[in-house]
Amino acid sequence: MRILLSLIAGSLFGGGLFISGMTDATKVQGWLDVFGNWDPTLAFVMGGAVIPMFFAWRLTHGRKPLVGGDFPTLPRPELDHRLITGSVLFGMGWGLAGLCPGPALASLTYNGWGGLIFLAAMSAGMLASAPIGVQLDRMAAKA
Repeated sequence: MRILLSLIAGSLFGGGLFISGMTDATKVQGWLDVFGNWDPTLAFVMGGAVIPMFFAWRLTHGRKPLVGGDFPTLPRPELDHRLITGSVLFGMGWGLAGLCPGPALASLTYNGWGGLIFLAAMSAGMLASAPIGVQLDRMAAKA
């Protein structure tokens, strides 16, 4: 049952990314180009994600998922060096490539070599994040 629900949710998510234009790197870069040829349509996509999640976080308190386990706890509301560094790196990659992890995976079947190169670079970055995080923690402890 869990695998079936995961397949349905993943398919719905991928389809939503495709329909909304999030898998089109030029559309995403148009959204980020606020001083040039700005395309504000992805604001509706973000609103369509953020607004339901706002309510979902409040409705899951004290409940259990249908297929076992627990809902994740709310993230800590603190700004630290790891969050800031990760956000800056994510934003730079998103701006340069026009893709982030979800849309990159959803566009693998039609994005050609560019999508595969992005996936390889993204995977390398994910693998490097833990050792780099340890180094950042050491540097922050010394400061």
